[in-house]
Amino acid sequence: MASLQKALLRAMAFFVPLISIGVAAPSSGSAQPVSFQQQVRPVLEQRCIACHGCYDAPCQLKLESPEGLARGASQTPVYNGQRTSAATPSRLFIDAGSSGEWRNRSFFSVLEGSQTMDEGLLYQMLVLGRHHRFEPNSKLPKEIQLGLGRTNVCPAPEDMADYAREHPLEGMPLGLPPLSDREFNLLTRWLAQGAPLEATPLQLTLAEQSRIRAWESWLNRENPRQRLVARWVYEHLFLAHLYFDDGRQGRPRHFFSLVRSYTPPGEPIEPVATRRPNGDPGAPFWYRLRPITETIVHKTHITYALTDAKRERMERLFFDTPWQPGALPDYGADARANPFETFKAIPARARYQIMLDDAEYFVRTFIRGPVCRGQIATDVIRDQFWAVFQDPDHDLYVDNADYQRQATPLLGLPGQHDDLISLGPQWFKYKHKRNRYLRERQQAYARHAPGGPTWETLWDGDGDNSNALLTIFRHHDSASVRRGLIGDLPLTTWVMDYPLFERTYYALVVNFDVFGSVSHQAQTRLYFDLIRNGAEQNMLRYLPAAARKPVLDDWYQKTGKLKLFISYASVDTDTPTGIDYGTSTPKQEFDGQLLTRFAHLNARPDPLNRCQDEHCALPGANGLEQRVQQTLSVLASRRADDLPVIDHLPEVSLLQVRGENGDLAVYTLLRNRAHSNVAFMMGESLRYQPELDTVTIYPGVLASYPNFMFHLREGELEDFVRAMERAGDESGFERLVQRFGVRRTHPEFWRYFDDLGDYLREHEPTQAGVLDLNRYQNL
Repeated sequence: MASLQKALLRAMAFFVPLISIGVAAPSSGSAQPVSFQQQVRPVLEQRCIACHGCYDAPCQLKLESPEGLARGASQTPVYNGQRTSAATPSRLFIDAGSSGEWRNRSFFSVLEGSQTMDEGLLYQMLVLGRHHRFEPNSKLPKEIQLGLGRTNVCPAPEDMADYAREHPLEGMPLGLPPLSDREFNLLTRWLAQGAPLEATPLQLTLAEQSRIRAWESWLNRENPRQRLVARWVYEHLFLAHLYFDDGRQGRPRHFFSLVRSYTPPGEPIEPVATRRPNGDPGAPFWYRLRPITETIVHKTHITYALTDAKRERMERLFFDTPWQPGALPDYGADARANPFETFKAIPARARYQIMLDDAEYFVRTFIRGPVCRGQIATDVIRDQFWAVFQDPDHDLYVDNADYQRQATPLLGLPGQHDDLISLGPQWFKYKHKRNRYLRERQQAYARHAPGGPTWETLWDGDGDNSNALLTIFRHHDSASVRRGLIGDLPLTTWVMDYPLFERTYYALVVNFDVFGSVSHQAQTRLYFDLIRNGAEQNMLRYLPAAARKPVLDDWYQKTGKLKLFISYASVDTDTPTGIDYGTSTPKQEFDGQLLTRFAHLNARPDPLNRCQDEHCALPGANGLEQRVQQTLSVLASRRADDLPVIDHLPEVSLLQVRGENGDLAVYTLLRNRAHSNVAFMMGESLRYQPELDTVTIYPGVLASYPNFMFHLREGELEDFVRAMERAGDESGFERLVQRFGVRRTHPEFWRYFDDLGDYLREHEPTQAGVLDLNRYQNL
């Protein structure tokens, strides 16, 4: 029956024009004009942007703004791990402006047809999406390819008939319920009226205008010291969604991005379109705050608060200590490759402290930013680990001028030479430099503190800053970070000092070119492996000398031993630690001490995953949340060999529990994959240890890319837990999904997805953004 139905559908697509298959073509007979901003844009935000946002957008069709819709689509992908030379950048608002300029760059319209709007791609794709209705909450046919492995077909308008014949089940939204009649008819009327696009209305308050002037004035001062500091600040905030924090609850009125412009404050912004933020502008420029008019998507929404107090703190940190820059550095390849050399005149303490003050932001830029897209990008980090920081008063690079001069030449970063032939030589050059640096660091710290590091050498958040404790989760092909120590005690913990923190940021954020060649991307990700190893070695200093090698061997099992031999500097097994240990498992004891010693800084206490008694709910949980957390605690932190359903769960599942009074509780279920080592970009399956996988459960939405949703009523919670415990094979998991799962074909899919957006706006208004459905699985 299914094959017959498919054959009939293909035949209809071949013999009948697409717009006539049961759906009327757009008619301009409707008297009432349709507003793009007030009526059409909300539909795009609710039903389209979940897939068509950021660099991930299929066919580069970015629908967060009218400018992106006007630009249209392209058959050239942004992410391409096989190109041997860098691609021409195609950044919206930067690399071209008008539709005509984008047409010259091979983008084509999705609104217009050769004759009428009903021949346009947008209309035809939406019509195709309404042709076939799948059985409610059933799996999609296997021929509908989904996820990052999908090869996107990006037909031009004249190719749409062929696309419909060859992909009759792949209209839009792809593999999801079609637009409702109301939504479809609204878009149809708008298209019939010529698809008028209105600019996004923008009205800044007097207070916002005043703060913009204050920050732009501060950044554009002419003194050489101020110019060098402004460059450093820009290179550290260019990726941020900035907002003015006035201490009030709720979502900020506007977000802003910091850009370089060829025009001064008060004039329309003319962006400097260099490949990287530290590229040569070629002419005088000014730092400007540009209001973000695009719809906010969660995966790129990396926020940074601007306040008067923060600007005053920057002023003190950067300028209270006398220093002179000499000749200002240029923007050449050497300056890009070594930010420590470029900004050596600025006190290192100031640079490090600014990063520590907002450590979650800076870690988020390289954990959730463009570099961490795809399995290869994330293969060299663990699925769950904690990160802490070395105290500035105990960081030799910050406090010891001789050591700083010695170390700076060794802290350069690869990736500036991106031709394929440079891959090997560049990798060996920078690996050698990094390992020499690590050896000299070990020797310097052994001389400076022969008794080893103590608890006082870890940054305590200056007493009240919760950025001191972070948790990072890898989700197979993406990653996320949160303040606080979440989950069970991790296998590894990172300790980052200033040189490691800054190198990570520059390697993975400032110097990373998403349009770069395979050589550039490989150099960047290979260096990420060295960064992880450096953070691990920093942590090992805190363990007893005799325990370091066994712990390291546990982290680098099997093929990891080869990587230890050929790629990394040897670990220091001589210098003692200044910490007293009372057990035979010092790594677990170290993490346990982090929880107790820094409990006042832990933004996310976690009795749910580390339940020690009958009270497993988080502090401050309401009645519904207490009941849910207590019930779910029996599943948390268990291993797959004890809870086999883990083997069937995707990386990120979102569980919605609707209370009897209508309240909604949302929990993220994270599958933490175990590996014998994470020392390679490729071959994860050879290192995978599925029986050791665990699940972390925590309130809220912890990731940008949900892979699946479960929805249940409060009264079904215990049944859900029992079903999870009994789902030891495929049939058991199928029963679980049939009863509680929200497949792509679920009749209420969009309502449940909308509920997640409402939940985010209520509970995390500043961080809220549209979640991404490109990786929602067909379970």
